[in-house]
Amino acid sequence: MPYKHNASRRHHIGKMMYKVTNWAEYEAGLRRRGSLTLWMTPEALAGWTAPRRKTRGGQPLYYDLAIETTLMLGMVFGLRLRQSEGLLSSVLALMGLDLPVPDHTTLSRRARTWMPTVERRAAPDAPLHVLVDSTGLKIYGTGQWLEEKHGTKSRRGWRKLHLAVDADSGEIIAHSLTDQETGDTSQLKPLLDQIDDEIGKFTADGAYDGYPTYDAVFHHSAGARVIIPPRSNAVEPPTAQACCQRDDHITSMQKECRLKWQASTGYGKRALVETAMGRCKGIIGPRLRARSFLAQQTGAAIGVTILNRMLACGRPKSVRCQASAGATK
Repeated sequence: MPYKHNASRRHHIGKMMYKVTNWAEYEAGLRRRGSLTLWMTPEALAGWTAPRRKTRGGQPLYYDLAIETTLMLGMVFGLRLRQSEGLLSSVLALMGLDLPVPDHTTLSRRARTWMPTVERRAAPDAPLHVLVDSTGLKIYGTGQWLEEKHGTKSRRGWRKLHLAVDADSGEIIAHSLTDQETGDTSQLKPLLDQIDDEIGKFTADGAYDGYPTYDAVFHHSAGARVIIPPRSNAVEPPTAQACCQRDDHITSMQKECRLKWQASTGYGKRALVETAMGRCKGIIGPRLRARSFLAQQTGAAIGVTILNRMLACGRPKSVRCQASAGATK
């Protein structure tokens, strides 16, 4: 992070080196990520068909777990709904299971009416260190090239995926999908409402700067420590506020430089949420395939579930080594 402030002298700064200490465990976890048995669990097979309803109305054939399993398989392997249906049919045939497979029409319809929930692997032993940020996801359509090339105004734009990540475990513990016009701070309360555990530290970038953000975090956890860089023109209010942490950040930056403030507060941890977003776009993809907004929200939730399950297979433990010597003169 400090390198961008030393661009002219970057070739004199040694590159940080890291070493993975659990390479054997991490390599085995990477292989497990491609195993089909990871997704076809006994619980999914036992709860495949929906229980018979006793009220009036149509009888559902598939339980939510069957829909989730089919959509997960398609998203992991980058398949459309019809190809996901064919893949699951072949997998069940190879396993010798006589189970019905949801067709693509059922998958498309049920994706608009069902929302999976993000579950944590285990309760934390200490208060959480929550990292929050947002990223843009493309929508299925003509894209920006047509608009930039021919000046055509496309109705399709972007969706914003808001994530809350546990800094210690790397899990995504809360998420929300909105349109491109929604501000980041407006989604802070919905994200915090999804977190049941106590928050010990909250870190975000300057887009979340403001007293409403501090009030929302303190309403969730009164003793939380908020680390958000104030704007460059931020000043202390003339009247005393209920929260003085933001004032302390402003005073600290006025006395010292921004880089010293980042080092003293541990603001560099925020890079982990950027890593989670890169992992999301690298594994799931930078584009939402569904056309309706409700189905896009379901797809985003399934993508978060997939990332957390892949993270459970194995996570590298890195330690910092000595910086590489000698840059070019």
